[in-house]
Amino acid sequence: MRTAEHRPAAEPQPVSAVAVEPTRWPDVASPPAASRTRAAVTAAVVRRALHRLPLRVRFSDGTSLGKGGPALDVHDPRAFHGRIGSQGLVGFGESYMAGEWDAPNLVAAFTVLAANAAELIPAPLQRLRGLWALRPPRAQRNTPDGARTNISRHYDLSNDLFALFLDDTLTYSSALFRSFPADWELLSAAQHRKIDRLLDIADVREGTRVLEIGTGWGELAIRAAGRGAHVTSLTLSREQRALARERIAAAGLSDRVSVELCDYREARGTYDAVVSVEMIEAVGAEFWPAYFRTLDARLVPGGRAVVQAITMPHERMLATRDTFTWIQKYIFPGGLLPSVEAVAETVRDHTRLSISRRDAYGAHYAETLRLWRERFTERADDVAALGFDETFRRMWTFYLAYSEAGFRSGYLDVQQYLFTKNKEDFAR
Repeated sequence: MRTAEHRPAAEPQPVSAVAVEPTRWPDVASPPAASRTRAAVTAAVVRRALHRLPLRVRFSDGTSLGKGGPALDVHDPRAFHGRIGSQGLVGFGESYMAGEWDAPNLVAAFTVLAANAAELIPAPLQRLRGLWALRPPRAQRNTPDGARTNISRHYDLSNDLFALFLDDTLTYSSALFRSFPADWELLSAAQHRKIDRLLDIADVREGTRVLEIGTGWGELAIRAAGRGAHVTSLTLSREQRALARERIAAAGLSDRVSVELCDYREARGTYDAVVSVEMIEAVGAEFWPAYFRTLDARLVPGGRAVVQAITMPHERMLATRDTFTWIQKYIFPGGLLPSVEAVAETVRDHTRLSISRRDAYGAHYAETLRLWRERFTERADDVAALGFDETFRRMWTFYLAYSEAGFRSGYLDVQQYLFTKNKEDFAR
């Protein structure tokens, strides 16, 4: 009978070597050391978790764990366990960036891990999370100054980088497809379908005054202005603002669209519609009330706010909201995904808005991310030509695959919300 840990016939175990630049990636090049005891405990906990999963975890000494399934190859077990022991899941991601482990099908391996996220850590350790989990640094709080810095670290990387893997609309949010599997040639149309649906729900038409919170590279503003609306769009990214303005001017719509470098909390005026696509993820739980109060304050009575939001399970949000994650450290500083329950509670307790509609379509995001990830991989040489090293490319491959797996497993979802501000509430 085969045990959970065994020595199968030898399989090639290629050792990955990533040249890590220590000044650029200090914690990847030289991870904090875990004590011998902590490393041993970590190895035992990790192996206990892995042997119960439908994975095939292959170690460089020829041993393997798991019940079979997608492969995960650990090239340097000591470093792998040591990083997790000292940095938790941050260390797991940094170990991948350093080339200490890999997977032939990264999305498949992540999908298994995401589907079992709540059970990976034993219940007693879950209850002691406050003692061992890393805490978010105060520097990443999304105060007006902190939000500017956090946004810049991701969205000001390079417009050329994003253009390499996004479609011609430069839309960096979930598309809406007619059928699966999705096709790259249809991605632009799927993005327009998503944008047009949001604008329809917001009832944007000729003469509508629209506030957009989170410009991106301007495609939604262009589509709204093409309907005859007048759009004020807010962003904290200088790079995005510059290119969005260029694209709006090229479309001949500069007289209908104003793109402002402005925090949502600094917005003024009132509007018939407010639209915000996948921006709430950068707000932070501390400021969710301020975000929804802004929607309320900027809407005229009878107005409509449409928000597209990535969500996670409420129990996992509560368990991890005070934990410093790999995504926060390397991809979205200060970011946190809300839950459907958290959105409902915040709107109920802090605004006069009503949730009139909520539609979920996470499977579409999984396909969107797959197309982005495949495009990013295909254009790896172009990414390198822009000056992004191998560690960065592994980091972004990890991010895109990790996100795709979250949606494929159902751990993540994406919602389109309609919030209304009834005139009757102001006539009493």
